Amino acid sequence: MSNDKVHLGHTARKRFGQNFLHDHYVIDNIVAAIAPSDDAIMVEIGPGLGALTEPVASQIQHLHVVELDRDLAERLRHHPLLSSKLSIHEADAMKFDFSSLRTDARPLRVFGNLPYNISTPLMFHLFEQSAGIRDMHFMLQKEVVDRLAAGPNSKAYGRLSVMAQYYCQVIPVLHVGPGAFKPAPKVDSAVVRLVPHQVLPYPATRIEDLHRVCMEAFNQRRKTIRNSMRNFISEDALTALDIDPNLRPENLTLQQFVTIANWLSAQGQG
Repeated sequence: MSNDKVHLGHTARKRFGQNFLHDHYVIDNIVAAIAPSDDAIMVEIGPGLGALTEPVASQIQHLHVVELDRDLAERLRHHPLLSSKLSIHEADAMKFDFSSLRTDARPLRVFGNLPYNISTPLMFHLFEQSAGIRDMHFMLQKEVVDRLAAGPNSKAYGRLSVMAQYYCQVIPVLHVGPGAFKPAPKVDSAVVRLVPHQVLPYPATRIEDLHRVCMEAFNQRRKTIRNSMRNFISEDALTALDIDPNLRPENLTLQQFVTIANWLSAQGQG
């Protein structure tokens, strides 16, 4: 493959979005932020060449890893230091049932340097399974972390912000430059901590309706919500909910999005 780069005897596969972390200072900071412990079931997504796997596994008794690349999974199976500590799940994390790893009462703690090309849908997949997860630490494009953490009235605020904050507390942890990776990506990265809410602050009656409200609103983010949501809620209904129809989607709080979604659920239109 002409676009692949060889690193430590492994070819970085562009289709998997592989960029391997190699900066030891950055790695030490990430592991410190994760703070591995045996009081939870630790799970790594996309261990790659083991940059995080090795230091995390050195601090705990056992680690689950989910790896799609067969060559990398095979390397880990024969790793002299790691093989006895790992349960290797050769699978697509986007389709993986993370709850199946909970074989006892301990919660899951999930971490990984996520492939940029699937990071957003993968997080949505994990949000849906967040009930059994204590926390998640992910390396992502800095732009994605900015969107996860953004509040109303900012350009970065959008569907990802609302849905992430519906499920989790979002805490940016660390900025990481391109030089920490081989091959170096063209963008800056950042580590984020996602802590699922023990109790949802604003529960949606039907999560599908919240998805729909956010999708339709932010697909037309320059329009007022009077116009972007006209397919399912009237101006009068918005006013009755004490929400100004002249606001744009980026002006609405999470609570207001949930209020509209719950109104929609109550109409039986979802």
